[in-house]
Amino acid sequence: MSFAPFDWIDDEARRRADAGLVRTLRPRPAETELLDLASNDYLGLTRHPEVTAAAADAARHWGAGATGSRLVTGSTALHAELERELADFCGFEAALVLSSGYAANLAALTALTGRDWLIVSDASNHASIVDGCRLSRAETAVVPHADLEAVRKSLQAHGGKALAVTDSVFSVDGDAAPLAALARVCRAENAALLVDDAHGLGVLGEGGRGALAAAGLAGGDGIVATLTLSKSLGSQGGAVLGPARVIDHLVNTARTFIFDTGLAPAAAGAALGSLRLLRREPERAGRARKVATALYERLTAAGLAAVRPDAAVVSVRAPSADAAVRWAADCRTAGMAVGCFRPPSVPDGISRLRLTARADLTDEQIATAVAIVRRTAPVS
Repeated sequence: MSFAPFDWIDDEARRRADAGLVRTLRPRPAETELLDLASNDYLGLTRHPEVTAAAADAARHWGAGATGSRLVTGSTALHAELERELADFCGFEAALVLSSGYAANLAALTALTGRDWLIVSDASNHASIVDGCRLSRAETAVVPHADLEAVRKSLQAHGGKALAVTDSVFSVDGDAAPLAALARVCRAENAALLVDDAHGLGVLGEGGRGALAAAGLAGGDGIVATLTLSKSLGSQGGAVLGPARVIDHLVNTARTFIFDTGLAPAAAGAALGSLRLLRREPERAGRARKVATALYERLTAAGLAAVRPDAAVVSVRAPSADAAVRWAADCRTAGMAVGCFRPPSVPDGISRLRLTARADLTDEQIATAVAIVRRTAPVS
């Protein structure tokens, strides 16, 4: 009898193909004529000359890599400078930079909770939050999307140490969490609140200071934020922001910080360059929101099932997973890259095209994008 321990993978591959859920890597060229509505480069900064120069300068000065974990040789003065400026910009006492937004969510959830805790998690939260809940070993209550009463009931039923966690802006439909009301529920039940502001930083709040700043919650007691440097800041990496004692605790206990190589200097330099540029050009945040609203209004006027955006993500629903894949492919053929979200990426099982607004899109490009989506739309 032959030894074939991975034959089950072939069965899984057939099931994915039958369901229209096969995913493939598509390496992109350095330069392309495609109109980009697929990336998360909300402020159009990833190729900005100041940002790329800051990345190159950091690499020349500090080297190509961090050389080790942050607690050994991987912390530089550049990392500390980025942490200070992130905390100040977003309105928190302190910040801690990690190698990705994914690692930041794992760090916060595993280090700030434990076996005797309850985590109340929104059903539409990002996969990094889901995985953080699983790794935390805390009891996890997954509540219906944006259901404040369900959060309240879960916290009251537990009665012990608890934390509620939510995206600030949900990555599938682009809707915002009711943060102010959620914070009131958490205060009433003596629970901490963790908010992943990956899609809010750079887009929401005064000058792009984020969803928590917009809600008047930045720096509040019992509130911690995570974010990514790879979207509005056009770089790579993640961060946790909160009270200094929380950040000190993560330095000493968060495994995805302690045992991971520090963020590469080029990425830290690029993020710092973007942050400083955003301080000088705060109008970029408002422009990203304006572009998103224009896309939504024109798509719905054309009869498409777009979801009203609260930030820079515009979702357009497709009749099926196969239809969404074909639709995205047809958009690409027509000259535009768009995102295609299918199960398991979408918790409600509804496949979508996902368009990301960018602050540097022109009115002509917005009109072109809408025309392409409309022209290639599948017949339901």
